[in-house]
Amino acid sequence: LANRLSDLHNSRFFNRASFSPRSSTCAPLPPKQKEKRKGKKSATQSLQKTVLLVLFIVFAVERGPHTAFPFSSTQLTPNSKQNTNRTNKKKKMSVVAKGAEYAVDRVAIQRLIEEEKALFESKHQKSKQLFEEAKTCLLGGVPMSWMIKWAGGFPIFVKGGKGATFTDVDGNQYLDLCLGDTGSMTGHAPDVTVAAIAAQAAKGLTFMLPTEDAVWVGKEMQRRFNLPYWQMAMTATDANRFALRLCRYLTKRPYVLVFNWCYHGTVDETFATIDDSTGNVHARPGNVGPQVDPAKTTKVIEFNDVEALERALSNYDVACVLAEPAMTNIGIIHPDPGYHEALRRLTKKYGTLLIIDETHTICAGPGGFTKKYNLEPDLLTIGKPLAGGIPAAVYGLSHDVAARLQSLISSDSIDTSGIGGTLTANALTLAAMRATLENVLTDAFFDKTIPLAGRWTQGVQSVIDEFNLPWNVTQLGNRGEYWFRREPARNGLQAVTAYDVDLDRYMHLFALNRGILLTPFHLMALVAPDTTAQQIDYHTSVFRDAVVKLIQTNSLRPSSSSSSSSRL
Repeated sequence: LANRLSDLHNSRFFNRASFSPRSSTCAPLPPKQKEKRKGKKSATQSLQKTVLLVLFIVFAVERGPHTAFPFSSTQLTPNSKQNTNRTNKKKKMSVVAKGAEYAVDRVAIQRLIEEEKALFESKHQKSKQLFEEAKTCLLGGVPMSWMIKWAGGFPIFVKGGKGATFTDVDGNQYLDLCLGDTGSMTGHAPDVTVAAIAAQAAKGLTFMLPTEDAVWVGKEMQRRFNLPYWQMAMTATDANRFALRLCRYLTKRPYVLVFNWCYHGTVDETFATIDDSTGNVHARPGNVGPQVDPAKTTKVIEFNDVEALERALSNYDVACVLAEPAMTNIGIIHPDPGYHEALRRLTKKYGTLLIIDETHTICAGPGGFTKKYNLEPDLLTIGKPLAGGIPAAVYGLSHDVAARLQSLISSDSIDTSGIGGTLTANALTLAAMRATLENVLTDAFFDKTIPLAGRWTQGVQSVIDEFNLPWNVTQLGNRGEYWFRREPARNGLQAVTAYDVDLDRYMHLFALNRGILLTPFHLMALVAPDTTAQQIDYHTSVFRDAVVKLIQTNSLRPSSSSSSSSRL
């Protein structure tokens, strides 16, 4: 405390110098004034000490017993390098010395959330009216239960969209960085896909027979992912379900292995997590009516843990590992160097099949993470963006897996195998897939969108650095995400324990009220080919404004104790 007081004593506020408002710098006193001050030195120092003591007492009472003393010679100022979209007129804010932690004031942040909710409601009167009307016929007022989980208390009702933007029924326009949580990664209503859909619709939608487009799509999947044989599904959830069935059929083993806090669609076996206290597998919180106890079907380990992987496989009872090559639904979690080599080596060692789910990681490039990093899965699943927003998915098979399945495919009971569906591989979906893969999800698409995602990531990082926030931001292809922990997580447990529902809701609402839609449930941004650099910079500006408001209102404030940092 003595050192901190000494720092303040030597600061410009108590320096024996005059303060020039015009230049905002301290100028030395003229010689005559210096002489006059000499006789008053002792009295001045006494007054200074008294003022210091009063300031300290007031600050301590106001901020509470666990607050870091803010006046220090080590206190930093914002980086001079600002994003190009901000003007120099913006007031610079002091920030805390590097390494300091922040605590979330739950009362203060709730006030901010309520303010943003009131603003949201005032701007979305027609959406609210439709929501109330929908409650009379739709469970919860929405056609699909997840849609209730938007931060404003009710969902925005959409009028239409094109490219990287959409308009709601109240006339508000949004920069869409959610893009249907990857389903519209192509941008909304790409012209070539829309034309193909219209043309096929005029010729028939579904026949339960193949079309020529099916052959083209199969060959394109071969080229992109280096797997020789393919089947269609309606969604990535279905593709994963079918792949798990095939693996159990081939290996005659009961278990599948997934990573803690993974997501692979609504697949029963994957809605399982590890109990932190016991290490046992149990149903993931929120898992509604699981058909069986997941502990009977599923083994769960942490991502990037090679030793845990080998222990789980060593009993030779795991049919397959189902893995995103980088986790994407609990923040973006990259694999450690060498992890995928270990994963492939150990699955082969113990006779376990490896399924790679590229549904989100297609953002890494035209052939997803698999092609970019030369992965060698036995099966591969992917859905969401393949048909420009039309429900579509595929799963691919290695030569070995396909050969072992040949007898099943030729069986008279193939229609009752639990694999496939009446509308699967319909003519409309295949036409949309061909148009999208051939003309939209191309090399040029990723050449444009990945650098823009890099610009988004750098913009968020610049604000994190400016205020020394204990947050991080990561990028995977044309996808980026920030998370409320200082270092990027290496596994699901690290990520989920850093999740902060209040901060998440506030950041979503603040962006939404200023015309930016981020992916719900987490703070992810996806870049479409129509997104511009100016739009990316606008997000950086809004993100900074949100952080400034958190700090100015003491909703997010420095804490002297990391234990009081509310997991930040």
